[in-house]
Amino acid sequence: MLQNIQELYGDSLAATDGHIGHVNDFYFDDKTWVIRYLVADTGTWLNERLVLLSPHAFGHLDPDRDLVTIKLTRKQIENSPPIDAHRTVSRQYEQDYYRYYGWPAYWDGEGMWGAAGFPVGPAETGKKPTLHHGHNQRDDLHLRSTKEATGYEIQASDGTIGVVKSFMVDDKSWAIGELVVEAGHWYSGKEVLIAPSKIERVSYDESKVFVNLTKSDIQRTAKDDVVKAGL
Repeated sequence: MLQNIQELYGDSLAATDGHIGHVNDFYFDDKTWVIRYLVADTGTWLNERLVLLSPHAFGHLDPDRDLVTIKLTRKQIENSPPIDAHRTVSRQYEQDYYRYYGWPAYWDGEGMWGAAGFPVGPAETGKKPTLHHGHNQRDDLHLRSTKEATGYEIQASDGTIGVVKSFMVDDKSWAIGELVVEAGHWYSGKEVLIAPSKIERVSYDESKVFVNLTKSDIQRTAKDDVVKAGL
């Protein structure tokens, strides 16, 4: 089922043995268009660290209680490889992180999650990671914040369509199924849903998403207030 990512911001996070904070943000891979990490706001607990939680650890989403359960203990999260809040994620950090939890690395294999299409596999936690302080390998420039990308202009081949309003994600695979775009005055402010397959590139310097669509492509798909383009 597709889930609007905006509806998850602020949801409480519950480990197997207690509350750990709330959802602050998500990091997505702009090459495979999948959510790789949830960014947790842990309040006064671990407040000097950026706490990342992989979909491998996600349990139940409870929209009635605004709650996301995490299949880890507080101690497991506390002992995971630390990353400074001001740093971006490097591949070396991800190697440490995945080694610690014992999950299959998503970059090994042809599937969206390595050998599989879903974030599966039990965590064999407690493995002591080989920490590389400073994470000197290159930052992973394909991991980006969903909050940062919200508001980016959508650039069609013949002009600006609108701005990114949200992301619709599959709550099993955590693949991004659609970008929710708020169209401009040219299209009466309707919402347009754009498939990632129609996205050519993302320019973070320009705060723009370039798509291989024209305005007439979108108008031809119009049936109601929500227009599906390229889906």
